[in-house]
Amino acid sequence: MSRITKRNLAKDHNAGEAITIDHGGPARSVAAIPTRRVTGGWITLFALSWFGVWIAQLTPVQLLLPLQIERFLHASHWVDNVLGFGTISGIAGVFALVAYPLTGAFSDRTTSRFGRRRPWIAAGTAGFAISLVVLGLQTSLLGIGICWVAASTFFCVLTAALTAAISDQVPVNQRGYVSGWISAPQAIGIIAGLVLVTALALGTFAGYALVAALLVVLGLPFLLLVPDQVLPPGLMGPLTFRSLVDSLWISPRRFPDFGWTLLSRVLVNLGNAFGTSLLLYFLMYGLHLPDAEGSLIILTLVYMVFVIIASLWLGRLSDKLGRRRSFVFLASVLQAVAALVLAFVPSFSAATVAAALLGLGYGCFLSVDQALATEVLPDQLSRGKDLGIMNIALTVPQAFAPMLGALLVSATGGFTWLFLASGLTALAGAAAVGQVKGVR
Repeated sequence: MSRITKRNLAKDHNAGEAITIDHGGPARSVAAIPTRRVTGGWITLFALSWFGVWIAQLTPVQLLLPLQIERFLHASHWVDNVLGFGTISGIAGVFALVAYPLTGAFSDRTTSRFGRRRPWIAAGTAGFAISLVVLGLQTSLLGIGICWVAASTFFCVLTAALTAAISDQVPVNQRGYVSGWISAPQAIGIIAGLVLVTALALGTFAGYALVAALLVVLGLPFLLLVPDQVLPPGLMGPLTFRSLVDSLWISPRRFPDFGWTLLSRVLVNLGNAFGTSLLLYFLMYGLHLPDAEGSLIILTLVYMVFVIIASLWLGRLSDKLGRRRSFVFLASVLQAVAALVLAFVPSFSAATVAAALLGLGYGCFLSVDQALATEVLPDQLSRGKDLGIMNIALTVPQAFAPMLGALLVSATGGFTWLFLASGLTALAGAAAVGQVKGVR
């Protein structure tokens, strides 16, 4: 019989707990909470991998997919194009509900000699890239929908494993800064993808093929060069359907901080997605700009600058001060203000100001909230699964928001109520994070 014990290593922020498994022979230990700071090289490869992920995910969402759907719908009314895009995104969101926690649960138990997360990073990268290339070949709306669902599912597999690497390898007092290197590449990835596709005047297939190639090229260094902790066999119990279903329910009564953090994540990300996912349509049909794609690039550039500043500077500041909750609260309020500016002052100049506020708020939110999420996990042994649940709150609102936003735009005939909903939802997220008690 195997015997599993735990021992505290220390009681400060830069220490953790070792979990020892004894099979009757030499005992083996695996660190539950990392204590050694990661190097600049580790962070660089981690950021490059996320840069490729965001190019591959956000270039289709912001440009390639809406235009591809619009071309095949041949709709007489622009609202139909918005509804078509929103429906496909919503269906993809349903699959993400399953893919995130399932990938986390399986990776928690993976005992491959290559590590716990690395096989899932490899599978997610390959599946995501292939799905994007095939998506570029589609000539029907059904084919577009199926391929985008596949691409989104593999995106979840990849990012679930990548996110878990923070809890596996990064100490608590470095997580705000390291998490900033998820959000900073996101901002750069959006603009890089848009500029490459538009400046090179790439067609649909070439655009998808380019972002798929960048996903692979930028992700390979982290996959091949960064060691991954190998899990000893027998440390985790077997995964059954019953145990998986039971583990997906994390009681908010027993773990209130986890529950409030999850709710805050859902609300803030839904608010952000309301404000950004239909931005191209807002510029085209709300402001009637003659060069909507060029205007989108300008707004994205402004957004990018402030996301980078906020995610890296404020993420590191939260590490230094040992505070997470107040930063996430402020970030949520800034996003709400940005949305309300768009609701009440619908102009391109106001949109530029809103892009700056949104970048400042969302950059801070992405970095500090990710660090906050790692500190409220119920069980360090199942952190992949628990972070998978947390990641649902990051991706699923972004998938459903286009559909919900499209219905709202269709019902009201404009974008004012969409941005009002964005602002109010973000404010509700700020109120939720204020209920977290166990983390400063």
